[in-house]
Amino acid sequence: MAGVKLAIIYYSSTGTNYRMALAARDAAVQAGAEVKVLKVPELAPESAIAQNPAWKAHVEATRDVPTATAMDIEWADALLFSVPTRFGNVPSQMKQFIDTLGGLWAQGKTVNKVVSAMASAQNPHGGQEATILALYTTMFHWGAIIAAPGYTDPVLFAAGGNPYGTSVTAVESGEIDEKAIAAIQHQTRRLITVAQWVKAGQAQG
Repeated sequence: MAGVKLAIIYYSSTGTNYRMALAARDAAVQAGAEVKVLKVPELAPESAIAQNPAWKAHVEATRDVPTATAMDIEWADALLFSVPTRFGNVPSQMKQFIDTLGGLWAQGKTVNKVVSAMASAQNPHGGQEATILALYTTMFHWGAIIAAPGYTDPVLFAAGGNPYGTSVTAVESGEIDEKAIAAIQHQTRRLITVAQWVKAGQAQG
């Protein structure tokens, strides 16, 4: 059976979720998946970005990261989303991208995509879980299969114990600690495993 095709789709202002996406990419490659790391379009005005040096630096540093499209969603067997929380919800940049995918959904091309999600906030209880659950609500409409990490490995407890998806506390530098990386990589491997099961079942018809 061919390897799983994984699209890691993120939004990041100062780099945290970009680094989370890269940690996931490393685990996925090691697991034999074909991987794309993709950002969603930035909606904030240049004037707002320019007022935040860390935001501006991150935008400039990631100019060459490809932008996600509907074709990437169609291509993928599995999707891993990584987003910061915005008042306990999905940021407008990610929401706008998802809202452009109605045509794909109407054609049934989101059905049985295997999905997982991660989130960050500026403090440990800043809305990460609510953000992940809000994103999963859309995935139920898609007919996607949610592959949350659950309590399937001790690393989840070390990294904060969130069963819905890895959550981290963001810092201005965008760095993430080793416990979070371990949780992200476990979540990614689990996502790929579930996607392999689904893909094998579909192949058997």
